[in-house]
Amino acid sequence: MKANRNLHLKEDTGAQVGIGTLIIFIAMVLVAAVAAAVLIQTSGVLQQRAQQTGAEATQEVSSNLDIKSIEGIRANATGDSQNLSDTVDLLRLQIGLQAGSSPVDMNQVVVTISDGSQTNTLRYIEESLIKTEPENIQMIMKNNSTEFFALKEIRDEDGSFNQNNPVMNTGDLINMYISTASSAVASSYGLSIDDANVDELKNSNMRLSPRTHVEIVLTPEAGALTQATFVTPSTYGVNNIVKLYP
Repeated sequence: MKANRNLHLKEDTGAQVGIGTLIIFIAMVLVAAVAAAVLIQTSGVLQQRAQQTGAEATQEVSSNLDIKSIEGIRANATGDSQNLSDTVDLLRLQIGLQAGSSPVDMNQVVVTISDGSQTNTLRYIEESLIKTEPENIQMIMKNNSTEFFALKEIRDEDGSFNQNNPVMNTGDLINMYISTASSAVASSYGLSIDDANVDELKNSNMRLSPRTHVEIVLTPEAGALTQATFVTPSTYGVNNIVKLYP
């Protein structure tokens, strides 16, 4: 008789290993897909922010006002053009844009002026107060000397600048008027400049006597601020208009 044979069944685990590997592979694919989606979304957000930052940075360095000159006008006693005040009572700034500058909305510009003892923060005359020239100059001299500044175009070839929409483009040139009338001339002196005759001046709480240190800062909505600092002359003499800057 043949010896009893022991039968052994071979256990095949190859299929189980294959399924595990397949599960791991699918999981890796899913993780990679999720990671790719996150990276794509993040790169898109970063690209948008980079473009926005670049545009803002370009605007910050390319929207620059340029103060070309500043003149001071002295008030005169009402009815006597020879009796000039001892102070500069109106500043006339000639303003343009630097080369390559973007358009600047003067309606959003804030002007700060200081004589060392008083600081006034001014904005463009609000639309409800704007009148036709030269009444806007009268407005700041008679009623709103501590609140507003006035503008008048000198050169505006493309017609972009007007009193209701004071937008400056490259090549434009305007005059900005800032009242600096002192208490000594208020109500007793008048002023005649650029076809504007003002027979009564309002105190601006400033006094620009000779040898006064004056600082003016123009802050636009976007772009670098523009600053002009000067000292008034040691004497004004008999001049109605005094050169102050540069």
